[in-house]
Amino acid sequence: MSITECWLLPEGVGELLPAEAERLERVQRELIDLFYSWGYELVIPPLIEYLESLTTGVGTDLELRTFKLTDQLTGRLMGVRADITPQVARIAAHRIKRKGILRLCYMGNVLHTLPQYLGGTRNPIQMGAEIYGHGGVESDLEILRLTVEALDRIGIKQVHLDLGHVGIFRDLVVQAGLSSEQEYLLFDALQRRSHDEIKWILQNNNVKARLLHMFLALVNLNGEKEVIIEAERVLAGSGVEQALVTLKKVAVLAEKYLPSLPIHFDLGELRGYRYHTGLVFAAYILGRGQAIAQGGRYDDIGQVFGRAQPATGFSMDLKELITLYEASNFRHKIYAPWSEDVNFEREVARLRQQGEQVIYGLPGAINNSQELSCDRELVLQAGQWQVIEMRKLGRG
Repeated sequence: MSITECWLLPEGVGELLPAEAERLERVQRELIDLFYSWGYELVIPPLIEYLESLTTGVGTDLELRTFKLTDQLTGRLMGVRADITPQVARIAAHRIKRKGILRLCYMGNVLHTLPQYLGGTRNPIQMGAEIYGHGGVESDLEILRLTVEALDRIGIKQVHLDLGHVGIFRDLVVQAGLSSEQEYLLFDALQRRSHDEIKWILQNNNVKARLLHMFLALVNLNGEKEVIIEAERVLAGSGVEQALVTLKKVAVLAEKYLPSLPIHFDLGELRGYRYHTGLVFAAYILGRGQAIAQGGRYDDIGQVFGRAQPATGFSMDLKELITLYEASNFRHKIYAPWSEDVNFEREVARLRQQGEQVIYGLPGAINNSQELSCDRELVLQAGQWQVIEMRKLGRG
């Protein structure tokens, strides 16, 4: 291996340099404080677990994204987590076991065998919040509101939401009597909005014309809240009425609590289909094709851990978010050329206690204050140590 290759990171695996790491730490702190203010308690699950704990009940998609290794102590197969949400569900069901509603938040590294999209990272830093023990639209709304406030807190504006409900497609599949393989093919075709392929799959499996029409309608049932009214007409008598009621209630509540938030409904959007059970959503901003936050309802996931309960939540990748974090949110630094004056050290200590970042300019070093992102300097003027803006010193 050449020296150059020794410095290369695996494809899709990245690291954070000082400026990025500082932004990450600030975003993390802002969001944890926000979650605490809403009553969410922090948990920190382990990076690795036995494989069955990480993938049970969440479908094959997550299993395929999970790196696997053998535990040298027991010989059992372990996995490096690809998603923290199932771990938090295990903690809620098996470790805390609190009666009533439980709110938990988390953050940590995850690892994917493959990126989720072309050019995406394989080592995101996931952060999120979950509510356990409540199955109503009020908890769905709380998660939506918390998602929007979290993005707003770190300066990400003009967010719009996409809302869907995976229960609609799932109920129609049951009525059509499709096998798991047929269901997967139909799911894939719907995500690609392939009208002809959907029709071909359903006709080849002798699905009744009435259901075939409903499946095809999902391709075009997207847009403003009027889409729900159209869905009630097209899907009448299909048994998906309760899912549409949920979407309608959420739309009404969102107008009340998030009046300026643009919301787009898409009944063919099946994000997290093999994991979620009800309402699903994703947050987007203009000019960015990938969601910056996503979530939804995943009731009864705790059943495999001994306690079934309703659940809803959201998550986001902090590494993605820090690229959007406004520069105005960063504190600037104070450059302090070295001095053995006692009063100098007292002033440095005072500034640091006030939350300022003060960097010593060490003797004999090349002291480039601009390279250190300093916009002020601690100088001795008229016998007093004072913080002066660099531009006023002619150094900005």
